[in-house]
Amino acid sequence: MAIKIFVDAGHNPGVINAGASVNGVLEADVNFNVSKYLGDILALDSRFEVMLSRNSINEVLGNDRNSSLQARVDMANNWPADYFLSIHCNYNNNPNINGSEVYIYRANSQAQWLAEEILSSLVNVVQMNDNNIYVNPNLYVLRNTRMPANLIELGYLTNTNDFNKLVSEQLLFAIAIYIGLLQYFGFLN
Repeated sequence: MAIKIFVDAGHNPGVINAGASVNGVLEADVNFNVSKYLGDILALDSRFEVMLSRNSINEVLGNDRNSSLQARVDMANNWPADYFLSIHCNYNNNPNINGSEVYIYRANSQAQWLAEEILSSLVNVVQMNDNNIYVNPNLYVLRNTRMPANLIELGYLTNTNDFNKLVSEQLLFAIAIYIGLLQYFGFLN
């Protein structure tokens, strides 16, 4: 039986639950592109089934921030997904802050072990700095999903090096997450 992976392209285009915007690049667009690439890769692997939260770059979920987050959680819970991955880009007023990090609901959990593999793969494949795994039970999508969930911050739009990778290496980010999944499930030696 295939492993069901729900891939959430964090945020929306426009003003409802909008993400960061730097130099005309919208976080929601980067998130969507990486999620779409990841979805396409997973769809080619018979060991997985995949569902995306947003199926077009212009799709808006919900009428406000809360209903947007609830829509993503409901889709994953109702499917029901085996794992939930929410794809994001980070923002910081300090342009020197860079790297990838992953947020989870609880330590010493399947979500943490999955996060370890995904973060390791982002570091090795995309050459991102390792900013660690953080427990944050306040994040809506982590708190309300009924399966192991990762909120993946690919990199910082506010850091020049990360920004360039987030714009030009979106497929590579998706490949890195896929490799992390393969490592987690023991599909790679």
